[in-house]
Amino acid sequence: MKKLIISLFLINSLFAQVEFDLSGYVVNLPTYQKPQETLADIFGLDQNTFLDLTRIRLRPEIYISSSTRLNIDYEISALYFNSLTTLSLGNASNNRQAAPLKWNLINKKNLTVDHYFDRLYLKQRFGFGEVVVGRQRIAWGSGRVWNPTDLFNPINPANFFKIEKDGADAVSSKIFLGNFTDLSLVVNFTEKINQTNFGARFRTNYSEFDLALIAGYFDKRFKIGFDFAGNLFDAGVRGESITSINENNYNDNFTKYILGIDYQFSYRLYGLIEYHFNGEGKKSKSEYQFLRLVNGELLNLGKNYLNITAGYLIHPLVNLSLSSTQNLNDGSGFSGFTIQYSYLQNLDVSFGTQLSYGDNFTEYWFYGTSIYLLGQFYF
Repeated sequence: MKKLIISLFLINSLFAQVEFDLSGYVVNLPTYQKPQETLADIFGLDQNTFLDLTRIRLRPEIYISSSTRLNIDYEISALYFNSLTTLSLGNASNNRQAAPLKWNLINKKNLTVDHYFDRLYLKQRFGFGEVVVGRQRIAWGSGRVWNPTDLFNPINPANFFKIEKDGADAVSSKIFLGNFTDLSLVVNFTEKINQTNFGARFRTNYSEFDLALIAGYFDKRFKIGFDFAGNLFDAGVRGESITSINENNYNDNFTKYILGIDYQFSYRLYGLIEYHFNGEGKKSKSEYQFLRLVNGELLNLGKNYLNITAGYLIHPLVNLSLSSTQNLNDGSGFSGFTIQYSYLQNLDVSFGTQLSYGDNFTEYWFYGTSIYLLGQFYF
């Protein structure tokens, strides 16, 4: 009996140190889409379609000790569509994940419901730094629109309904080397053990600039690159570059980079310009690799892109954003308009449009027109 009481006391003392916190959000995104007429004929799409995407994301955090934390992002996602649309065409697999942590609950003609773990990791802090094990978000790079040095699931700028970067299954460590200086090491696991990825990023600060060097082996290719962000007079400047090397065919090597500048003209007016060179892309639409784009292996098809974005604060609770992205090679592009109203401290409501243009079978011609409402409630 005495031993039982001591055991219960020890267990109670252990769990008394564990703290728990729960946050999350609910998103609803009703969308009207109108595909290009020729595209609709090819795929048998309706000219006027409606979708409704609802996401419930729960974020429990378990503080096991002052230096140990377990993070979980669990999500239920429901997509309703009255007919097949460009948004609901396929769902590219994630090639940065090894564990099958996604399950389908409902798969009917006009409704799909999935639930999955998008983050599931243990973070342990040490005197030298920290180690994270599990499905985690690893975001490298400094670009605001494109991130060629983000080797872990960067988001296509045209994908307005993608809010979160996908998690990557990895063991990562960050070693603190001094003030604003650290070294990150990552081992990323995929479904096939012989396709494991390795990466390293050294980051430091000099004067008013954050600087980083990147090297790794991803998708059976060597990657080397860098990124920077800082101030030039009163403007912010940033850039990043990555070179991908095929050790078996040097004619298959390519480089991607971005250069951007942004400026806060006044309390209300903000502007951004970002240029992207995509060495993996093609200059002619006849050479475009659409299958790789659908499968998630590419984010862009062309070589040269430009984005111009302006933001204007109409009211402390109302923000207006205008953006234009163009493929400089084939002349196609899309323009976006968003007005956001912070109705409550934890409730945002937005109205937005995405209007694409271009000749038949150019890159952004495929995206058509989208008009949407976005409601986000945080707790």
